[in-house]
Amino acid sequence: MRIHLIAVGGAAMHNIALDLNAAGHQVTGSDDEIYEPSLTRLKNSGILPEFTGWSEDRITKSIDFVILGMHAKADNPELLKALELKIPVYSYPEFIYRHSINKKRIVIAGSHGKTTTTAMILHVLKKKGVDFDYLVGAQLEGFDRMVKLSDAPLIIIEGDEYLSSPIDRVPKIHHYKPHIAVITGIAWDHMNVFPTFDIYKDQFRIFIKTMDEECILIYYNQDKVLKGIIQNSNHKNSIPYSNLEVNGDKRVIFNGNEFPVSIIGIHNLRNMNAAMLVCKSLGMTENEFLVAIKDFAGANKRLQKLAGDKNRAVYLDFAHAPSKVLATTNAFKEWFGNRKLLAVVELHTFSSLNKDFIPNYKSTLSAADSAVVFYNEHTLQMKKMPELEDKFIQDSFDHPNLVVFKDEKMLYEYINGKQFSDYNILLMTSGNFNKMEMNFNHNPEL
Repeated sequence: MRIHLIAVGGAAMHNIALDLNAAGHQVTGSDDEIYEPSLTRLKNSGILPEFTGWSEDRITKSIDFVILGMHAKADNPELLKALELKIPVYSYPEFIYRHSINKKRIVIAGSHGKTTTTAMILHVLKKKGVDFDYLVGAQLEGFDRMVKLSDAPLIIIEGDEYLSSPIDRVPKIHHYKPHIAVITGIAWDHMNVFPTFDIYKDQFRIFIKTMDEECILIYYNQDKVLKGIIQNSNHKNSIPYSNLEVNGDKRVIFNGNEFPVSIIGIHNLRNMNAAMLVCKSLGMTENEFLVAIKDFAGANKRLQKLAGDKNRAVYLDFAHAPSKVLATTNAFKEWFGNRKLLAVVELHTFSSLNKDFIPNYKSTLSAADSAVVFYNEHTLQMKKMPELEDKFIQDSFDHPNLVVFKDEKMLYEYINGKQFSDYNILLMTSGNFNKMEMNFNHNPEL
């Protein structure tokens, strides 16, 4: 088939393009800007657009269907030409659902922990030799791509609640109609499309309504908001979960047995429990799961270890929304006990840079001994948002030892200062700190 992807440079979109191309389809794409690693990966596969930008000349009747990414706009000339020619146009979650219509669908949803929980399931299923398709939001060790679409009878989908496309303005999770679902927790995010917490919560209520009564719904029962939604939904086949227990040696204790694990953080023991319940629903025993998960080291940028020795460890995490920053900071501090902690947060998303939203970060870094907030002024300008004052950010986060940086080189020098030579460093961002250097091993104090 001939398939064209509009906004092909996105993380999920370019992986879909790569997988379709590898399956033998004739794949083309377009975008107004493509960054690494998408750029090199598309180039190496021979499907990098000849030029950046949009052109209706790319759209002809020979195209079987178009996949439309969220980065494009509703007046995109290629989209308008496809609609004019009556070529089918799908958002990528629509396409994933159409591909998986005859498969068993497992969907991992929630405001945080989706990628790690999904990655744990993929890791264990692969080790057990299970044939499955998948869509996950990060590059995983042992997997060539973030997407696999084949004739496997099972698909594992990381279910994002953000909108599907500029003309399919519903959350991605509303498309998937799972047979097994996980909701990891609910905390307000994406205020640019869900301006109130009530509107945001409604998206999960609707998600539950898309499930038939036979769907197994696994949910984190310590989240009061989520627990209330589940109880009010009257879903008949729901399974609550909480954190797995660990002993002083950081080994999981289950049914009187000890199991070593490679991940860190109490919140990841919660994610592990959710993943274990999914695998149990697929016919695996808890012991089989816990043996298979022991060498799972995490997904890219999900508490990814960058450096460390006996004095300190440096980790990078995708945490950016207030609930994610709070959970990750608390879990990281608790995991390492008495070790001092410098927590560094980049404000990068529309919500996190919004003056009305920033006060939601109050006390999220309280577990850290020192804290930094970084943002790139160019990002503010690109998003056409007003300037931020350092004092406003400091007051909003309400941390006594917090400083604000807008220059990545100065931030890097600060982190590597002698005063933090015996501190753990936790870097949290959905961006890249404006491409800040991430080599911490050369520090003479490390």
